[in-house]
Amino acid sequence: MFTGIVETCGRLHRRDKTLKGHRLWIETAELAPQLSLGDSIAVNGVCLTVAEIAPPYFASDLIPETLRKTTLGQLRRGAYLNLERALPITGRVNGHLVQGHVDCIGRVIAVERPSGEHRLWIELPEAFQLYAVLHGSICVDGVSLTIARLRTDAFMVALTPTTLQRTSLGRLRVGSRVNLEFDIIAKYVENLLRPYVRLFLQQPPSHEAQTPHAR
Repeated sequence: MFTGIVETCGRLHRRDKTLKGHRLWIETAELAPQLSLGDSIAVNGVCLTVAEIAPPYFASDLIPETLRKTTLGQLRRGAYLNLERALPITGRVNGHLVQGHVDCIGRVIAVERPSGEHRLWIELPEAFQLYAVLHGSICVDGVSLTIARLRTDAFMVALTPTTLQRTSLGRLRVGSRVNLEFDIIAKYVENLLRPYVRLFLQQPPSHEAQTPHAR
């Protein structure tokens, strides 16, 4: 489990093809010495397992499912990566609860900089629109953000100076693809209510006759 509060930015050192997918080598002088084999680490919002360590680098494997559902297989050498180690049981949740299980890939459709602000408009895939809530939380490339504006087909997030300084989001341009993870609570609620909503919709409307009471 993670919180969407990025600890540091690493860089993609190289990508090796393996029999079962890819192995990413990531450069991070800050975190690599603190990692252990088997640790979970979020890389651009994707939960990966530390498979090899050679400071200042560490390596994680990408299986075909990860390559299909995330942007990690499309990154070029030197790309900046948002890194966060797993939340310790005694840690504070300063962002929101993030699993590192990417729901879908979004696309940046506009970058706005009015009066010194930095805003991103990101395309919202139709299948996931019900999980996006105005002023609710969303994880974009591993960063916990608040949905500031919402349309049926897109949402907007405003980036603070700290976010611009400590993450890779300030480098995004129109057309950039990002990993999106929606609020886990919203997904659980929808999953629990789905059968009851389906049952309710299948019920025929009630047409009880209203007859006057006999005197």
